[in-house]
Amino acid sequence: METVEQLVSFHHVQVQLSGGAPWGFTLKGGLEHGEPLIITKIEDGGKAALCAKLRVGDELVNINGSALYGSRQEALILIKGSYRLLKLAVRRGMINLFCSVLTSPLKMEKDSSH
Repeated sequence: METVEQLVSFHHVQVQLSGGAPWGFTLKGGLEHGEPLIITKIEDGGKAALCAKLRVGDELVNINGSALYGSRQEALILIKGSYRLLKLAVRRGMINLFCSVLTSPLKMEKDSSH
């Protein structure tokens, strides 16, 4: 379990996936939607899951050395242009705190009903 300090502070994680598409993760948001680019799903058994560095809630900030400026379309072009190697930099922190806060009460309610 992460501590509050780990959840509140942002840190960057470098991720390298190889072997070609599909990469095994889903993105949501983007400048077009007024939201950061967030990883919303990691496919079980996919390349992203096997590398074990990406997490749901990570914010995508860099693809193959190119800084992102928030556009989902820009991110998709860079991801699709990656043939055998995909290098990602993600920012982790506050978003995971919000996910934890939102899921914890629901989990507690489910646990208390058993």
